[in-house]
Amino acid sequence: MLDYTRADFPEGFLFGASTSSYQIEGHSFGGAGPTHWDTFAATPGNVAHAQNGAVACDHYNRLDADLDLLKDANFDVYRFSTSWARVLPEGRGTVNEEGLDFYDRLVDGLLERGIKPAATLYHWELPVALADLGGWRNRDIASWFAEFTEVVMGRIGDRLWSAAPINEPWCVSWMSHFLGLHAPGLRDIRATARSMHHVLLAHGRAIEVMRGLGMSNLGAVCNFEYAAPADESAEAQKAAKLYDGYYNRFFLGAIFNRRYPEDVLEGLGPHLPDKWQDDMELIGQKVDWCGINYYTRKLLAPDTGPWPHHKEAPGHLPKTQVGWEIYPEGLYELLTRIQGGYTRDTPLYITENGLANDDRVSNGEVKDTKRIDFLNAHLKQVKRACDAGIPLKGYFTWSLMDNYEWSLGYAPRFGLIHVDFKSLERTPKASYHAFAKALA
Repeated sequence: MLDYTRADFPEGFLFGASTSSYQIEGHSFGGAGPTHWDTFAATPGNVAHAQNGAVACDHYNRLDADLDLLKDANFDVYRFSTSWARVLPEGRGTVNEEGLDFYDRLVDGLLERGIKPAATLYHWELPVALADLGGWRNRDIASWFAEFTEVVMGRIGDRLWSAAPINEPWCVSWMSHFLGLHAPGLRDIRATARSMHHVLLAHGRAIEVMRGLGMSNLGAVCNFEYAAPADESAEAQKAAKLYDGYYNRFFLGAIFNRRYPEDVLEGLGPHLPDKWQDDMELIGQKVDWCGINYYTRKLLAPDTGPWPHHKEAPGHLPKTQVGWEIYPEGLYELLTRIQGGYTRDTPLYITENGLANDDRVSNGEVKDTKRIDFLNAHLKQVKRACDAGIPLKGYFTWSLMDNYEWSLGYAPRFGLIHVDFKSLERTPKASYHAFAKALA
């Protein structure tokens, strides 16, 4: 069971679960167009077993049953994402009305069940027609994204509790264009710098569009890792600071302080678009809240290679199924830094936090004790932050159900609900029942 209940948190504190469109819906249904994840997965070596999101959890066809599971867990908020390629199969132009109808049903279904709908416009499923034009390397993507925002929020924006443009800009840009681990799988510093700036520019344009539609409670969702030096040397400390710079401070600094960190500009500055400074006013316009996705920490050591001149070092803490160190204290430390240096009085939400574990069904049950331990340890830090006066207003766990975990395929299980990817049968885990009891 969970060590905490609603009564342990401030009045009005919200609990929710998060998912994303491509990871659960089944992208081969309902007129959705192809995405760069489809082509990335079709390329040998990119994704475990070449798996893709064609069927995923079949959420598209099992919507009502899944929303009932969400309600029965007593969650206040459901954070979902809309698929660009489902709504605009070519990324621009002709609208797929069936796609818009699906998100209509989703939002209405949440409201009927007394659950607040929290939408994220983009969670990584770029239409291939736009990828062919350079994707996030092309400055025009900000205008394409604004068009998508206008279309989808013109339909559902009037009924949303909250909205955010882009999930985890670091993954959209650095992980996908520098490390090459996610679609489009590039390893190019110039592509990285441009995509990092353009994803922020698209964020700004989307906020502008949604404000124009009369929407409120608009935010930004970034992912964070606690960066620590591998040893006490000055070189290791510098490595950790730079990792923190391009992972954490780059996006926060732009959105909340309208500037990029100087230590990151030393490496990326020569590759940023001309006159990028002129965009900072748009990028840094007011948002109503900041979402924090937190899972792990990284240890950094110096390296003799090209900028950023560092490498990851192995850690000694317990690890998840995907090898991420479990470091709950890092969440509190990051919350303190984010509030003190960037967001000030802006409300904060933990928009993702969860554990990957090799969960198995036994006698109709899934006893995911490790996940419950993980949740308890992180909720302790959430309560610590609330008690310290940090304006933390909610906690949303990743994820409602096991799903497609991108380049890792279907093996890692983050869900509160077990999904059999052959039969697609849902089995609520012990962690699901723990939440239902704690939030009753």
